[in-house]
Amino acid sequence: MLHTVNKSPFEKNSLESCLAYAHKGSTILLIEDGVYAALQNTAVAEMLKKAMNDFTICALEPDLKARGVRAKVMDGIKLVDYSGFVDLVVENDKVQAWL
Repeated sequence: MLHTVNKSPFEKNSLESCLAYAHKGSTILLIEDGVYAALQNTAVAEMLKKAMNDFTICALEPDLKARGVRAKVMDGIKLVDYSGFVDLVVENDKVQAWL
């Protein structure tokens, strides 16, 4: 299953809810303000690093660039473009948006 998170982890608990309910092996795609979770040296960085043991964590690169934070992404995050986003949707039988 593909899970999308579009809210900043510093404003909402969407990412935490996603991580609590997603099944091991799922893919989590950070989009829009959700990409802030992919940044190194933040209050949620350790939580996300731990989640990488159970999930594939991706971030939408155009959203990182739009926010000027592309260079601050932590290691282990898979960056995808819009075409990659479409590929993830096609590859997964279900998509769950965490708002």
